[in-house]
Amino acid sequence: MKMNDQFLISLSTTTLCISLLLLLLQPLTGGAAAALPRIVSFENGFTQLFGGDTNLLRSDDDNSIRLHLDQYTGAGFRSSDLYNHGLFSARIKLPSDYTAGIVVAFYTSNGDVLEKTHDELDFEFLGNIKGKPWRFQTNLYGNGSTSRGREERYTLWFDPSKAYHRYTILWTTSKIIFYIDEVPIREILKSNEMGGDFPSKPMALYATIWDASNWATNGGKYKVNYKYAPFVTEMTDLVLHGCISNPLQQLSSDNCVQMDQQLQTIHYNNITSKQRTSMKRFREKYMYYSYCYDTLRYPVPAPECVIDPVLRQRFKETGRPDFDRRHRRHLKKRSHVLSSQIYEIQDED
Repeated sequence: MKMNDQFLISLSTTTLCISLLLLLLQPLTGGAAAALPRIVSFENGFTQLFGGDTNLLRSDDDNSIRLHLDQYTGAGFRSSDLYNHGLFSARIKLPSDYTAGIVVAFYTSNGDVLEKTHDELDFEFLGNIKGKPWRFQTNLYGNGSTSRGREERYTLWFDPSKAYHRYTILWTTSKIIFYIDEVPIREILKSNEMGGDFPSKPMALYATIWDASNWATNGGKYKVNYKYAPFVTEMTDLVLHGCISNPLQQLSSDNCVQMDQQLQTIHYNNITSKQRTSMKRFREKYMYYSYCYDTLRYPVPAPECVIDPVLRQRFKETGRPDFDRRHRRHLKKRSHVLSSQIYEIQDED
């Protein structure tokens, strides 16, 4: 065999090995990245909530924000307007090292305007002790339904403190989809049975970092340690795409009808078969709590729940796969009062 032939065979073998390695390293690719609606600068779309000049820092081009948490305060901002449905998105990098007790939240809400009947859609990232991964949860409330939380909790297939990843909430008249990069991780379809529990009133976009030592990490077992402060989360390339609305006024304007129709055609609204496969894989591998499978809390699943027999068997009665017996007994003792309390899911080490 000639040297050139040996070289080509070796090169082909190496290329094949590299391709297989890249495939293994990207287990949840949802498809090629698609163009987003226009990125909005801080000046043109947002206003500061808290944190002062030292804890909320804007980049020179005004497209990136750094939120700091120290022993004095956290930081946060919100969109200047409220939107009647929309696409809300940002590339986010979370703090590294010891992050126990910290919550970084990226969510929509109208709680500042409608305190008792508010709607909300959440990404909440929950810090952890050094050497343990970040966890996060998604949730939704409609019409003040805080006693009927719809939490799901997950781990990630990457370290969110090493690089930026895009987190997206799509909210239309008929569905809600949470995305990480191009992977849909959760889809809620509106049904008549959900009634007012499906968010229906205009909401603003919020982003915050704050001290939640009393619950965020293992039910409050691990607190924020300010020896590691400041804790910094970075957000960039923010997207606000929806119909600007006032929740105290009529919502039947032609502009909002047109935007609702446009949202139905946006690529994030149409999950491909490849993305559905990625979503199923994510939920089977990385979801460790779901209210749909928590029969202690909800003996009858919520109307939007689609029960997967395989997950039903894996999650058992608590909504998560491997609670210890002591915690399960504790939940059973409290099950008769859960409906009147805000339910906290205690993570294990």
